[in-house]
Amino acid sequence: MSADPPQRPATVRLRRNALGVVGVLFLVLSAQAPLTGIAGAVPLSVALGNGPGVPAAYVAAGAVVLLFSVGFVAMSRYVVDPGAFYTYIGKGLGPAAGTGSAAVALFAYCTIQAAMYGLYGATLAGLLRTHADIDVAWWMWALLTMAVVQLLGVSGIDMGARVLAVFVLAETSLLLAFALVTLVRGGGPEGLDLTGSFSPGAALDGAPGVAMMFAVASMFGFEATAIYGEEARDPHRTVPRATYLSITLITAFFALTSWMVISVHGASHATGAAGRALDSGDSSAFVFQPIEDLFGAWAGDLLPVLLATSLFAGILAFHNSANRYLFALGREGRLPHALCALNRRGAPWAAGLLQTAIAVLLVVPFALADKDPVVTLFSWFSGVAVLAIMLLYFLTSVSVVVFFRRARLDRRLWNTAVAPALGALGIAGAIWLVLANLTTLIGGDRTTATWLALSVPAVWLLGAAAHRVRPVEPTPPRPALQKDPP
Repeated sequence: MSADPPQRPATVRLRRNALGVVGVLFLVLSAQAPLTGIAGAVPLSVALGNGPGVPAAYVAAGAVVLLFSVGFVAMSRYVVDPGAFYTYIGKGLGPAAGTGSAAVALFAYCTIQAAMYGLYGATLAGLLRTHADIDVAWWMWALLTMAVVQLLGVSGIDMGARVLAVFVLAETSLLLAFALVTLVRGGGPEGLDLTGSFSPGAALDGAPGVAMMFAVASMFGFEATAIYGEEARDPHRTVPRATYLSITLITAFFALTSWMVISVHGASHATGAAGRALDSGDSSAFVFQPIEDLFGAWAGDLLPVLLATSLFAGILAFHNSANRYLFALGREGRLPHALCALNRRGAPWAAGLLQTAIAVLLVVPFALADKDPVVTLFSWFSGVAVLAIMLLYFLTSVSVVVFFRRARLDRRLWNTAVAPALGALGIAGAIWLVLANLTTLIGGDRTTATWLALSVPAVWLLGAAAHRVRPVEPTPPRPALQKDPP
């Protein structure tokens, strides 16, 4: 005789009306860590990927994610839940697929955060060693920052959004100023050279999969628009607006800034310059040096500090996203109900503690093994996190099509079938490119790359199997939250 499925615990809700469009937007933009994406990813993309064609990869990734977001937004009108991806997938493909996807989502958020802790610890340790003569191991700074992130996490989402807004504005302002001044001046020694960076030949040159991986990684976290839907003011308007606005801004920012960095070096010389920066052990010089040349020594002194705050902002953003996933899983009975505990500010403090504990468990082994935090921790976990999130994009696109074919809540063919299907095809192609270039991407051997790639479907299967062993009562179908748009 089979055991009865556990009953869903009493509904606990996150704090309502805590965020507007701007607040959600800053939470999303901070997850992209703009300066980290430019200073950390662009040199690697140019040197190891498709050279001066990197800006085209950002445009392609933005187009694919924008197609994906059409169905994502259509579903957000009828499903408002901090579980976002796994809730959407469960609605269309069934609770087992949803639970497997929940495991993958947590895996993605926790591994990308751990990766950022590695780069952050190394960056902060180097910065303090150089400017303050303080020589402390990278992992000590990482552990200290985990405590700070935990404190900010329990202070409430509105407090976190304000802290992130300051950091995001500081780093993006300097990068945008550099990009716009360079654009107005007509670029570098070879001019703007539009075809050198945006032509199909430039986009497909070299190893485009490496550039595509970093371009997709730059979009990582935009789904937070739905994760924070329960805490947003008027989520049926806030979520769509914040989603489309964040994707458009992220794509434009990374495409323009990377194009201007390449232009300053010259399209024909950019690959060599990026390679030399990598060989020197300071790949950020490929980006930082042109900015310092333009604005002066003060910019060179400020940029490493902004890189550290950029990483901190991303770490805090992913902490908030992961603990809301844990909260949602506890509320649905898939994890212990204790994870639903909220403090007086409406923050899921118990889920936050668990997320911080996971971060410790992921980071400490690399410290004990005395591994390089950038070459191993950052590189390995970044690659596996991108694969995990891309799997979720693909499954969500498929689920959107299935959900609306069954529910008939929205009859707009483009929003509920065509765009999600095109997005799924684009995402499948991007996954193939990343897998084909994963060994180069992680800077490791083929065996390591294979194990990392296999970890993603393994986590999904374990999550799905957990549902089979301990099923949860399905959520009753929700009525339409608003009338179908004309």
